Amino acid sequence: MDAMPIARLRGVVEEKGDGWAIVGVGGVGMLAAVPATTADALEVGAQASLFTYLHVREDALSLFGFASREELTLFEQLIGVSGVGPRAALSLLSAVDYGHLAQAIAGGQSDVLRQVPGIGQKTAERIVLDLRDKVTPPAMVVEAPQKPPDRDEEVIAALMGLGYSQLEAAGAVAQLEDGRDLPLEDRVRRVLQQIASY
Repeated sequence: MDAMPIARLRGVVEEKGDGWAIVGVGGVGMLAAVPATTADALEVGAQASLFTYLHVREDALSLFGFASREELTLFEQLIGVSGVGPRAALSLLSAVDYGHLAQAIAGGQSDVLRQVPGIGQKTAERIVLDLRDKVTPPAMVVEAPQKPPDRDEEVIAALMGLGYSQLEAAGAVAQLEDGRDLPLEDRVRRVLQQIASY
């Protein structure tokens, strides 16, 4: 009889640890092995949604969970490489975040993979050879050149330092009708007075 595939988990995180999480689904706690980055992002008592892979062996069923479909796809590609099992693939995704791992494989940087415990030179080179043309790294965000903050942004930053959210601060600054040529402290004071008058 074929094992029932589990494609996704959605429920409350009941427990978590180093590389694993238990997600409560319909009264059942499902244990999934997850990359360290995913475990760090999960919060006990909070809702979670994981893309999953059910690994079937004669003596065990192991569930692996991932924060994104892209991570799951890369995991499946890794375990398709000869000599790379689910635990090794999970170690790779735990030690190197998805974006940099995909970039390293696509760029032929086997030395990045060799830094992961349990991944030797031959395995790293085999992964690069097999997956180099199959892995599509995410588009890297190009940071815009830094520009001096304009006068409103300075006030917003100051308000955020006082505990206001960016949305609250930006909204309050937008209501400031005059005084934009005043020193920063005076502008912040005017905005605070304006907020107090609401």
